[in-house]
Amino acid sequence: MRLREVTRRYDNDAAPAWCEALFASGLQSSDAPTADTVAEAITIAIRQFGIRGCIARMAQEFGDHPEAAAERMRWVRRLAAGTLPAAA
Repeated sequence: MRLREVTRRYDNDAAPAWCEALFASGLQSSDAPTADTVAEAITIAIRQFGIRGCIARMAQEFGDHPEAAAERMRWVRRLAAGTLPAAA
C-alpha cells in the first residue's frame, strides 16, 4: 500500500499525519534514514498504532519528556520536508 493511500482516508492534508506517524515510529536520526526508510517507518507506524495512536504516543512523549520530544519533532519536520512528497 502506498504512503498516500494509507493517510488519505484520515486527512486531506497528509503531511501532519506523516509527521505524527514518523514521530511515533522507531526511526532514529542515527539510522541515517533515506526517503524509502522514512516512508516505510511511517507506513509501519500507521498500521501498528493508527493515526490516533500515533498522536497519543506523541502527546505522551511531550508530557513525559517535553525537551526531548520537541527536539524529535524538529528532526521529524526537517526530515519530512526533505523526503516526503508534497501533499496532494
